[in-house]
Amino acid sequence: MPHRLRSATFLRLLTALLTAAAWHAAPAHAAFLAGEALDTAANVLAWVVLAVVPIIVIAVFWIVHVLPEKIAHKRHHPQRQAIQTLCLLSLVFGGLLWPIAWLWAYTKPIGHKAAYGTDKHEDYFTEALEKARAGQLAEHEVAQLETELDEMQARAALSPELRKQWTELRAARAVPAAQGGSA
Repeated sequence: MPHRLRSATFLRLLTALLTAAAWHAAPAHAAFLAGEALDTAANVLAWVVLAVVPIIVIAVFWIVHVLPEKIAHKRHHPQRQAIQTLCLLSLVFGGLLWPIAWLWAYTKPIGHKAAYGTDKHEDYFTEALEKARAGQLAEHEVAQLETELDEMQARAALSPELRKQWTELRAARAVPAAQGGSA
């Protein structure tokens, strides 16, 4: 019983202390500023919310919606223009089409290589041919590029510009081979 008596006394004492603390508490203030400073802070916050936040939200929205297009460009996706169009349509429709563009940018079309002989965008070959002309590609890389372009030529899948560049590369590679063989 003495234990019960001690806990009851403790509870009474605790209640008395909390009641006294509640009655003697300092008044609460809604803000740390007062008067003119509070009005100035409210005006600055209002301008930030009304002017700066929408600009940031629009910029982030735009950046996020351009990401699939950038991914498709980096991965040399053969349907990059279609992904770009889907990204622009997604902007018009409030972002509803964006997940489709994101998924499309990370996938390669299955039948594209069978139909066109490659699963890369035409710009990939243009960049590779420029590097080959500048001598920035190893011999095996140039041979692989030629093989792939030969396969595309056999399917008549080369654009006129790519065909011209391919012909120039073959002619440039044939000249040193002919000079090396006759010397």
